[in-house]
Amino acid sequence: LLTGVQGVGARVALAILSALEPGDLSRAIASQDKAMVARANGVGPKLAERIVRELKDKVGGIAIGGGASPVAAPVGAGADAVSALLNLGFRPAEASSAVAAAEEELGAGASLDALVRLALRKAAK
Repeated sequence: LLTGVQGVGARVALAILSALEPGDLSRAIASQDKAMVARANGVGPKLAERIVRELKDKVGGIAIGGGASPVAAPVGAGADAVSALLNLGFRPAEASSAVAAAEEELGAGASLDALVRLALRKAAK
């Protein structure tokens, strides 16, 4: 699908797939996140916008492999902890699973700083 977009050849498609996991790329396209797509080498803001725009309708029907069960979206301090890990450079799936593990260990009333500390330890393992 990537090479079907004007301006995306094999080299750029491989750069995008090297920078983003297939699930992350699918979510970026579905949410119109041009900045995430533009992180790949050789992809500028205009090309990222074209990729997101042209593939939005095509990506929705494709099942991305992996077989992992989806992680529930955290709320409250958990959502803030996930955001903190994302800003530190963790991938969305890594951040979500580390925060979920930290919330499970600490309980529902855990503070944000405790969640982030434990999630960082869990993600580092």
